[in-house]
Amino acid sequence: MSDIFREIDEDIRRDNFAKLWARYRVHVLALLAILILGTAAFTGWREYRLHQRQAEGERFAAALDLVRDGKEAEAADRFATLSTQAGGGHAVLATLELAALKARAGDSNAAVALYDRLSADSSVDQSYRDVATLLGARYALDKGDPQKVIDRLKPLTDADSSFRATALEFTALAQLKSGDKAAAQKTFQQLADDSSAPGGARQRATQMLMALGS
Repeated sequence: MSDIFREIDEDIRRDNFAKLWARYRVHVLALLAILILGTAAFTGWREYRLHQRQAEGERFAAALDLVRDGKEAEAADRFATLSTQAGGGHAVLATLELAALKARAGDSNAAVALYDRLSADSSVDQSYRDVATLLGARYALDKGDPQKVIDRLKPLTDADSSFRATALEFTALAQLKSGDKAAAQKTFQQLADDSSAPGGARQRATQMLMALGS
């Protein structure tokens, strides 16, 4: 008797499944198609991005080769293109290289403008933005407004900044350029007393303090 009931139960299940499949098969097949197409699209996009990054890397390496060969003007053009067209890290590195070439060519204003553009870009990793801020301050010290340099560097002089020592050193130099000897001495002293600062930076700060009569 139990076998009969089991067969009836299985017949009912098969019948219900058949009815459900007849009713919802279009939806199920559509969902499967979407999943398959979505997976294919994702895989295709990932391969495209990988190919694109490889191509950008090759273009970046080619531009570096031009620099080594002394063809800096041509290299600058390549870096300028990469800085606006490449994605992610290659665009950032291309901007840094382009700014360095501008500075080497004596165009510090163009270099500072590029560094400022990079440091203001919230989509760029903070460490790169901080480096751009320091380099921009470095070249702005030559011809720029020293107070603007001091203001630009202020966030990097905090105790938790990885670039604190360099930021303090540039700040002190900007204070000297602005004519504020007392402020420069205070900043150099702060750097000289910082046990976490690199030895070279502390030594230079001590030498500057001696030169300033502290």
